[in-house]
Amino acid sequence: MTVLIDPPVWPGRGRLWSHLVSDVSFEELHAFAERLGAPPRAFERDHYDLPSERYEAAVALGAVPVSSKEIVARLTAAGLRRPKHRPAPGRPSG
Repeated sequence: MTVLIDPPVWPGRGRLWSHLVSDVSFEELHAFAERLGAPPRAFERDHYDLPSERYEAAVALGAVPVSSKEIVARLTAAGLRRPKHRPAPGRPSG
């Protein structure tokens, strides 16, 4: 199991946020998020957005702290990256 979390540095809605990902599968990620108590609505494309006050609980449960750059690299290497504004494979971008 490899669930990763980046530091809570992403601002939004008056809070700072972390990204919680798995570099193995979405099933692993969803199972971890459920154990953590993260609501399904916190899932966005390839990660869960977690508020800063949940960071320590995620680490205590086994999430591995890494940089935001490492999150993107590991998701991409695992074929799990789903970036915004990228056309679906085989579809024109214009």
